[in-house]
Amino acid sequence: MSTVPHSNDVLPGDVAMINLPEVSERLGISVTRVHDLLREGVLLAVRRGGVVVVPAIFFDDDGEVARFLPGLVSVLRDGGFRDDEILRWLFEEDDTLPGRPADALHGHLAREVIRRAQAMAF
Repeated sequence: MSTVPHSNDVLPGDVAMINLPEVSERLGISVTRVHDLLREGVLLAVRRGGVVVVPAIFFDDDGEVARFLPGLVSVLRDGGFRDDEILRWLFEEDDTLPGRPADALHGHLAREVIRRAQAMAF
């Protein structure tokens, strides 16, 4: 069993993914540091096709981790949500946003996503 933190793959099959060496390259850090980011909740990963991967949408246009993702994960973890539940919620269509919370993290609706996460967690 892998010691790299990851969840079961609860994501739709069309979600673009990045393997850990690519994440390492994007962020300019070692793969073991990427493992630390996964443990800390800065990033979340799933095992897909036998490989641990991170959703590409978790990165901004500059290749950095999306600004609001770590706080969102922290809020939901503190509220008792498991990582697979967080991932499922992030990639579930929500007509009131509109779209998915994961998409909204990159725009003017990011604070609304955080507010909703806080309400769900408490």
